[in-house]
Amino acid sequence: MGIELTCKTREVLGKKVAALRRQGIVPVHLFGHGMDSLSLECDSTELKGVLAQSGGTRLIDMKVDKAKSKKVLVRGVQRNPIKGDLLHVDFYQVNMEEKVKLEIPIHFTGEAPALKNVKGTVLAHEITHLNVECLPDAIPDRIDVELSSLINEGDAIHVKDITAPAGATIVDLPEQLVARVSVPKVKEEVKPEVAAEAAAPVEGAEGEKAVAPEAGKTE
Repeated sequence: MGIELTCKTREVLGKKVAALRRQGIVPVHLFGHGMDSLSLECDSTELKGVLAQSGGTRLIDMKVDKAKSKKVLVRGVQRNPIKGDLLHVDFYQVNMEEKVKLEIPIHFTGEAPALKNVKGTVLAHEITHLNVECLPDAIPDRIDVELSSLINEGDAIHVKDITAPAGATIVDLPEQLVARVSVPKVKEEVKPEVAAEAAAPVEGAEGEKAVAPEAGKTE
């Protein structure tokens, strides 16, 4: 079963939308290729549930007023930086015959043998998402990346090593680093006596501070 969202045409615009939010209504916009942008409003509780289900990558069946439902994707979410409340959401209406570009989360699977066999190694995740291009009905929920090839320190996985899901093309640079096995470097501490010696003033032959002679005088 698909994800459904009910919206209504919004008459309240500008700063007055604050009153809508106090009533549990979130202002949203719908835009897309070859269409005029629409100002809409949605019930806050319903919208939160839809956003949680979609994960930002799944298609949503949006019904506006009594019109036929539209296939849309989440394109932007604004939240209150302190409370985290929804302030605004942008949706993009897709054409099922046209490819879309979007970020898909990476899901690491399996175990890297190096983490068990090489002491002190850690797995560094360089990126968390990959950019893909595909038709709307071929959008993957995630991209699985197998870690079993990481056997030694320094072993790495690049974009070129990843198999794209069926119907999708990864558009990131092939040499982009995705994950690497490494040993964290520990900064060497400066010994107190060495630090004190480095900070000591330069002394003359008699153990006094060396001072430049005054002008016109010779030693």
